[in-house]
Amino acid sequence: MTLIGHEQPLRQWRDALAGARMHHAWLLAGKQGVGKRHFAEEAAADLVRSGGGGDSDGLTNVASHPDIHILTHLPKDDKENAKREKGEPYERKRNIPVGQIRAMQQRLNTRPTMGSRRAIIIDPADDMEAGASNALLKSLEEPPEGTFFLLVAHRPAQLLPTIRSRCRLLRFPTLADAEMQRVLADHAPEAGADARSAAISAAAGSPGAALDFLTLNLGKVDAAIRRILAEGDDDFSRRGDLSREIGGRPSRKRIQAVLDLACGALARAAPDAAGSNRIAMIDAHDALVRLSGEVSTYNYDAGLLAMEIGTLLANAAPHRDRAHG
Repeated sequence: MTLIGHEQPLRQWRDALAGARMHHAWLLAGKQGVGKRHFAEEAAADLVRSGGGGDSDGLTNVASHPDIHILTHLPKDDKENAKREKGEPYERKRNIPVGQIRAMQQRLNTRPTMGSRRAIIIDPADDMEAGASNALLKSLEEPPEGTFFLLVAHRPAQLLPTIRSRCRLLRFPTLADAEMQRVLADHAPEAGADARSAAISAAAGSPGAALDFLTLNLGKVDAAIRRILAEGDDDFSRRGDLSREIGGRPSRKRIQAVLDLACGALARAAPDAAGSNRIAMIDAHDALVRLSGEVSTYNYDAGLLAMEIGTLLANAAPHRDRAHG
């Protein structure tokens, strides 16, 4: 398995794979973008290969292997797309519904196609609907022979305790700066040294976030966020700057990346803040996390969202002589 960093989970996995009995369910937990999904796909390939379902050189296309099943968010339907294009409110189907779990369970009634093992990847497992979680629990309690589950979770505490208790936990910490440099050298070799340094600083140990920083060209957005948090915004001008840098019709991925940048800036600043200012930063961080969940589910107005992000940052800025709007 090729993965930069994460020596501890790699060692745990290799030891388990070499053992006489493999646990049937694994929970891969860590910050979004640290490499859990990549690990899950390579682990799934390990499993089916060890059961005779692939050649010794590895599997070239995990997604198309008949004994590897990946459950993730359903694509947007036509009605949702039409409302989104018109700017009308809609509820985005972001959760993994119970129907996906039940369809997977139907497939488990048959034997693996190519070997004696199959792997199920659920990503993000912490986004399953309540019914889906309860349905999955039945499979985890009585797993079919030769079936292994790999649950990818950014917020494992949101999983049912009974699901967590049936999984072996693999923790994926954030990467050190040197490891981040190696990732960017491999995946973004065209980026300059200054751009890489800015991406690493903003991403807080998440290589996925660092790559998004570069591909979405978020340097000026990050600078606007840092200015508001450092200096406040009494006249709303910096909030206007932030709105312009975000853009008038940003993609959902860009909006999510902006929210992650703002959360990261607050997380880095809070430990050095004192008293009420630290509390204000923690409150702003929590509000941004809640806002992130809302934005991932519902439609949004980019301008209003930028102002809301800016206001939360301005209210958390230190040395304020008066409240910001």
